[in-house]
Amino acid sequence: MSVKKHIIKAEDLVIGYASKKVNTIIAKNLYFELFPGELVCVLGKNGIGKSTLLKTLTKVQPKISGNILWKNKNLDQINQNKFAKSVSVVLTEKIPASNLTVYELIALGRQPYTNWFGSLTEEDKKQIKQAIEQVHLQKIAHKRCDELSDGQLQRVMICRALAQNTDVIILDEPTAHLDVQHKIETFKLLQNLAIKLNKTILISTHEIQLAMQMANKLWLMTKSDFITGSPKYLVKNDVINQLFDSNTIHFDKNSNQFKMI
Repeated sequence: MSVKKHIIKAEDLVIGYASKKVNTIIAKNLYFELFPGELVCVLGKNGIGKSTLLKTLTKVQPKISGNILWKNKNLDQINQNKFAKSVSVVLTEKIPASNLTVYELIALGRQPYTNWFGSLTEEDKKQIKQAIEQVHLQKIAHKRCDELSDGQLQRVMICRALAQNTDVIILDEPTAHLDVQHKIETFKLLQNLAIKLNKTILISTHEIQLAMQMANKLWLMTKSDFITGSPKYLVKNDVINQLFDSNTIHFDKNSNQFKMI
């Protein structure tokens, strides 16, 4: 039986903001691994450091100390173009209004291969077509992006990440602007992509119930701890309650729901 190899590994990672005079530490003593085919959700209160962690993993923000390994190579040693062929990122911010069609926006995912002024090769077109089919966007591929609903646009952004053809997709609050139906559909889409395409998908989210139902692993960030494990493990060991420093909210194992006391 073959042992799965991690695609990302962090050892004694410290994240935060560095300046010449002082380091502002957001979280420390972080140890974790990510494997192919996993959907992993980062949970925690606003301001706890979820976005900082994702920015650090995607080279947007430097770590303060510790090690981050991508396929056993130090993250600091990977050049930006090679990194863009390994990880794609979907941010919370809405894209500005433009005349781009859905197809054209998805095609931007091929920039690591074509650069800004490069034309699309047959391979690029193949990857775009596959991504559109995988996210079921064929019917709106030629619509303008400013004609789309928030839910449709989020699927397009995920599709663009797929067209980039990376092993890892990292998303920061991908359901922040969506209604309940589109939140569920987005989580289900990400779960399917992890399973069917063997992608490593890491997302930060406040959707605790959906994360517990669909994620393979949860990363819980609190003021004092960083805890990883399967949803089942975290519930069984009452770890999930550490998400709230409140005496009025408690996770009920029987109903699998958070309840007011």
